[in-house]
Amino acid sequence: MESANELLTILPLIIIGAAGLIVMMLDAFTGSVRMAYYVTVFFSGAALVAAFSSLFGPTGEAFHSVIVYGGTSAFGMVLVMTGTLFSVILTRDYLEKTGTHIAEVYSMILFASFGMLLLVASNNLLTVFLGIETMSISLYVLAGLVRDRKQGVEAALKYFLLGAFATGFLLYGIALLYGASGSTFLVEIAATENKGMIYWAGVGLLLVGFFFKVSAVPFHMWTPDVYQGAPTTITAFMATASKAAAFVAFILVLSRALPEARDGWGDVIWLFAIFTMVVGNILALVQDNVKRMLAYSSIAHAGYIMIGLAAGTAAAYGAVLFYLFAYTLMNIGAFGVVAYYEWHKGYDFTDVKNYSGLGFQQPVMGVLMAVFLFSMVGIPPFAGFIGKYRVFAAAVDEGLISLVVVGVLASAASVYYYLRVLVQLYMKENETGITLTRPGTVYTAALLLMGLLTLYFGVNPGVLTDLLGSFKYVGY
Repeated sequence: MESANELLTILPLIIIGAAGLIVMMLDAFTGSVRMAYYVTVFFSGAALVAAFSSLFGPTGEAFHSVIVYGGTSAFGMVLVMTGTLFSVILTRDYLEKTGTHIAEVYSMILFASFGMLLLVASNNLLTVFLGIETMSISLYVLAGLVRDRKQGVEAALKYFLLGAFATGFLLYGIALLYGASGSTFLVEIAATENKGMIYWAGVGLLLVGFFFKVSAVPFHMWTPDVYQGAPTTITAFMATASKAAAFVAFILVLSRALPEARDGWGDVIWLFAIFTMVVGNILALVQDNVKRMLAYSSIAHAGYIMIGLAAGTAAAYGAVLFYLFAYTLMNIGAFGVVAYYEWHKGYDFTDVKNYSGLGFQQPVMGVLMAVFLFSMVGIPPFAGFIGKYRVFAAAVDEGLISLVVVGVLASAASVYYYLRVLVQLYMKENETGITLTRPGTVYTAALLLMGLLTLYFGVNPGVLTDLLGSFKYVGY
């Protein structure tokens, strides 16, 4: 009976793991891409329901304390499955229109999601490593999905080489922490009394591994090339679900394994947050390619989120989780609109100048793009504003005034490159001469739902903030 209860704590992982195998077999024996899509959507929805229900269940540890469930972990699973489900729904229409629709994409998305779910449920550095590697290997494949596209293959190779290098840092950090503490369990690492050179070297290398996964400067070099080279809806998946999983795992490691070492790692994250916000925004300002602009934008958002990690309090961790939810909605939405424009062959719709005058042709898409970009800027009444406000407020409470000032100024600078897209959509004449086709009903409905959720949680954030405030963060 106890084993059955433990299996229920990882029900989303079981559902997604089984789905990945089923889709792989379907592709091998039937070759039906459409069936693979429907199965992926069904199981992703089921996993999201299972993750959502676990939000209101008990918290604890399972499988000899290797897995942690409920609370932060459960919300991390909701983030991952939200990103997965919406990305899959958008991927079908996009790949069909661009002529690259193959079943392998769905099995790879499911296996990547499995790694992400394992990552957000990890209570041991070895399961953290297994989750990151399962996620990463699948993402390497997805980045180079279109094999006859030079940019995609180049992106996959860069991602693989730099990812393998970062994995070495992460694994060596785990080894050093094990040597210093005698354990790979997070809570047991927190009880380490002899915090000598080996311990701090391990902490430093572990941070490097996480900084790479969240695209923090200077470990961000892979991000713009991979985001540009990968299919756009796959880019949306990588930019949201994988980043959310990495940040949730980061919170678990900091709050459960390193709460007493906050004075040491807090200053390091403070410094990297500043570099990430400043460099991300400066490089985004000079981009004409919309996907590269959104890539550098995502780097800047990682810097804003790291402000909450630098604060290191329960309130700050709750603010980070809210920000990740808002970030998932608005980023998938923005990439989804860009993917819609890319359906139209013959025009390079990654170039912002080719958006001129198109806002009125398909008004729903133009308005949705405005909603998502306004939310990214942090303009009320959208969820992005609440996310930034809560992260900044938590940092101010901890006396990180200078860090918040940099964050506010960086956020203000982002107005230029976000609104530049809207200026092209609504304030320039159509120079391309193209007539946009109507998007599919399901595609439009998915984007509308994300837009409505972005607005709803900006107007009424209390439901989510109360839930996140009820979580127990170890050490507080």
